[in-house]
Amino acid sequence: MAATIYTLCALVALLCAALLVRAYRRSRYRLLLWSALCFSGLTLNNVLLVIDKVVLPDVDLSVWRTSVALASVSVLLFGLIWDAE
Repeated sequence: MAATIYTLCALVALLCAALLVRAYRRSRYRLLLWSALCFSGLTLNNVLLVIDKVVLPDVDLSVWRTSVALASVSVLLFGLIWDAE
């Protein structure tokens, strides 16, 4: 059951990233780009979660997952500060 939820979270984050990229291409509003990059990183974070908990349960990837999540949110924070008007 947990594997299904982890996978669905990764798919939803991927869908959000794809929709944000599509909206960015249409409007060229840079905050959409920063959000798309953030959700791309969160997708990678969720994929690493699936690998960590389901595929390789004996290997601890929590440091990698936390690093990716921190980088993703940092990108969004940078974009919010950079594009503040």
